[in-house]
Amino acid sequence: MEEHVKKSLGEWKEEICDLLAEIDKEYESVKRELQVYSYKFSITKQVVQSTVNDEIIRSIRELYHKPFEQRFNQLKEEIKDLEEKKKVFQMFVDKIDKVKGQEEAKPYVSVQS
Repeated sequence: MEEHVKKSLGEWKEEICDLLAEIDKEYESVKRELQVYSYKFSITKQVVQSTVNDEIIRSIRELYHKPFEQRFNQLKEEIKDLEEKKKVFQMFVDKIDKVKGQEEAKPYVSVQS
């Protein structure tokens, strides 16, 4: 593999690795928030199930349960999207490594006319 191609692929891999690092940061942030909302949603669900008064149940559902459920579901979707992004960009890195590895493993063959 010619040096300029190898260099270009290396730079591209670095760029993709930077993107992967950013995705990882965002993933961890969303994961932490998802964990919080998982607890909030679960707790409000348990409280609603343990409450007898319909007016209080309605109030809890409006104030907490529904918003927590919506945010929880939204965060789950964000996690899925970020996991997909990580998988796709990791494929780029793997393919670049594979191409560079295959080319480096090939013996040098001079092409002459």
